[in-house]
Parts: sequence; structure tokens; C-alpha cells
Amino acid sequence: MPDDEYQEPGPTREEVDAGAGPAVLEFGANWCGYCQGARGLIASALAEFPAARHVKVADGPGRPLGRSYRVKLWPTLIFLRDGREVARTVRPTDAAEVGRGLEAISGTGG
Repeated sequence: MPDDEYQEPGPTREEVDAGAGPAVLEFGANWCGYCQGARGLIASALAEFPAARHVKVADGPGRPLGRSYRVKLWPTLIFLRDGREVARTVRPTDAAEVGRGLEAISGTGG
């Protein structure tokens, strides 16, 4: 699966909660214009934090993982450290916005 595609069905909440280290869950849909528009800036920010695992999760009505995080708009990025939410950003408009979330989970200044 290409890196720019959202995973279906994606991980379970139990798998996410059991995760170790820094991770980013990106909720969205392959056809979403906001998601497509944010793709480059998200990739740019993630390139500065290679230790953070990035998981793109297909979201929509009835999708349990997105509902468990109360995702309402796409893309929504949930920044996790050891399976716990530390920060989130919704419809980011620049790489610095994503970078702040990555800094929160990595403990580095970038």
C-alpha cells in the first residue's frame, strides 16, 4: 500500500493503546480534498521527526477508531506517546503546526 493511502481498516484501539514510543494517527479519506491539500505539509513535518511512526487511518461513519477519538473533521492528526494522546491538530495549514505536535511526543526541539 502506498504511503499516501489511508489504511482500511487500520489498527484497533487496543493496538494503538499498546503502542510504544512516538506515533501519529492521521484520520482522513483518500478522496478528501482537505487531506490531499495537507499531504505535503504533513510529510514535510514528519521528515524532521523520523522516530515518529505515522499511521494513516481511513475514517468515516461507524469507524470505531475514529469515533473513539471523537474525530469530526479531516485530516485530524492525533499525536501519541506510548499509546496516549498528547496533542492533536485538525486540518493543519502549515508544517509548523504539525511540527508542534511532533515536538510534544518526541521531546526534542526538532
